[in-house]
Amino acid sequence: MKQFVVTCLVVWFAVATMHAQFRPPQRVVTDTIYSEVLQAKRAYTVILPQSFEWNKEKQYPVLYLLHGMYGKNDDWAIQGRVLDVYDQLVLSGESCEMVIVTPDAGGGNPEEFQNGYFNVPDWEYERFFFDELMPYVEKRFRVKGDRQHRAIAGLSMGGGGCTSYAQRHTDLFCAAYAMSALMDLPQKGDAKTDNPDGKLAKLNRSVIENSCVEYVKTADKSRQEALRTVKWFVDCGDDDFLLDCNTEFYRAMRNAHIPCQLRVRDGSHNWEYWHTALYQCLPFASRAFMSF
Repeated sequence: MKQFVVTCLVVWFAVATMHAQFRPPQRVVTDTIYSEVLQAKRAYTVILPQSFEWNKEKQYPVLYLLHGMYGKNDDWAIQGRVLDVYDQLVLSGESCEMVIVTPDAGGGNPEEFQNGYFNVPDWEYERFFFDELMPYVEKRFRVKGDRQHRAIAGLSMGGGGCTSYAQRHTDLFCAAYAMSALMDLPQKGDAKTDNPDGKLAKLNRSVIENSCVEYVKTADKSRQEALRTVKWFVDCGDDDFLLDCNTEFYRAMRNAHIPCQLRVRDGSHNWEYWHTALYQCLPFASRAFMSF
């Protein structure tokens, strides 16, 4: 009996050692990049495919996944549980392997920390995103680096950010998936501030100046044609305070004859909704990548 126990322990140790040697490496990478534009370090999180470490020659499409106001770079990994959804969809064949990048565009209370995806005084985040972050991560993580394999998505403030980025950079993105998006500053439910010179006031003005709705409504034929080259998807809950500006954006797209999918599902402005949105977002991006 004693010999049997010892043998079992030896076998268990050997199996545990082999498992430790061959288990997949950590696939959620969080790091920082120093920005000359912002004169500060900015964090970012990257979700990597399972094949990333053992297939050193393979290049991947990329999805930029933006967080909302008060959020930070690891929100999608922790609260959105994006890795769990990603693995399920790749295993089922509904999603291709891709690199998912979730940058930090704030990291706290917008009254104390500047938030937002647009350029404002002392916070040229959009310039940082396109001139520094995107080239850096796409080189480091073997991204294909062309428009046909680059998509963008986001929630709330990040939903408006992803839509505006894709509108004004149609040469860089093949698809945009907006969740509960801050397409414009709503009449109710928006973040109010009594300080016209404060950080939140700067953010609010930047959202108005980069209104996704007005961009479509004022688009000339050339701009409309450029918008038609991007695949669009709007996803918003029926109890979300941003539903009106999301449907207004969709109506503007329809009036301009720009194809755009709209889904209004049961839900509100919360992580339960955004987590479930990933089950449509990742296949949508995958289909866009494979359509070229």
